[in-house]
Amino acid sequence: MIKRTLGKSGLQVSAIGLGCMGLSFAYGPATDTQDAIRLMRSAVERGVTFFDTAECYGPFTNEEVVGAALAPLRDELVIATKFGFRSGNSSGGLDSRPENIRAVAEASLKRLKTDRIDLFYQHRVDPGVPIEDVAGTVKDLIQQGKVKHFGLSEAGAQTIRRAHAVQPVTALQSEYSLWWREPETEILPTLEELGIGFVPFSPLGAGFLTGGINENTTFDRSDYRNTVPRFAPEARKANQVMVNLVARIALLKRVTPAQVALAWLLAQKSWIVPIPGTTKLHRLKENVEATAVELSMEELREIRSAISNITVQGGRYAEDRQQLVNR
Repeated sequence: MIKRTLGKSGLQVSAIGLGCMGLSFAYGPATDTQDAIRLMRSAVERGVTFFDTAECYGPFTNEEVVGAALAPLRDELVIATKFGFRSGNSSGGLDSRPENIRAVAEASLKRLKTDRIDLFYQHRVDPGVPIEDVAGTVKDLIQQGKVKHFGLSEAGAQTIRRAHAVQPVTALQSEYSLWWREPETEILPTLEELGIGFVPFSPLGAGFLTGGINENTTFDRSDYRNTVPRFAPEARKANQVMVNLVARIALLKRVTPAQVALAWLLAQKSWIVPIPGTTKLHRLKENVEATAVELSMEELREIRSAISNITVQGGRYAEDRQQLVNR
């Protein structure tokens, strides 16, 4: 696995990381603990060094299984986790008060069975707490050696600038993929200017870009996609045009649609590190092997031209969650 550096921070990680959320949260019943541990250790064997979790995934259970899986290999790896929700519950409201950030750090260290958090993200911007206070609190944790790097998630450009002026931001984590390219307008130029890395979550469109989902697909009742406008049956039907485009390119290159989607992201900037999630070993292998797929400049131009004529139907969050992004 090739390595990439997140911006100017010096933090080196595998070119593709592993988003661990789905092992415990959001996509239906949690994966068996031993199966989750085997999957994460298989990722390490395949060269993955970058693992993403959060206290609210579960809540708390995802950090615990990540800690159980990775503690024996800790010094070889980069582990990212997050703070910012009240009582660690993503439905409980925002809480980025300094005292909560410090408490989350201590609790996460214990669950992850480690003495430092490599990358500590604010999960969502809290309008009730000045971002300068958030950055300053993480700066204190960095000075104490409990945290190595500061990150933001789903933050707007001006918030990124304000935070970065207090404590350099190593990475922004937000959604970015072939079917959600909004970050290209303002976020990517800001990150490039400031020397901040970008960690796209849902790089496969929450599974849609793999071609394994259509208008007739049914999700487990606990799957968050049931609440997402983009995943309403009529939207899935309309958005199939994007899947067909990716599948056509994949067929020509003799790779999978997921590999095309990941290769496209990797080709955008050298400081972009996508974190696809999976619960399946064969999908893990497929995602990792995307680093060997090269898209020519001509192919990238063709893709860009084609997707510019496609309008994705449906919002990416339910209305009550949309207000939490790009603050």
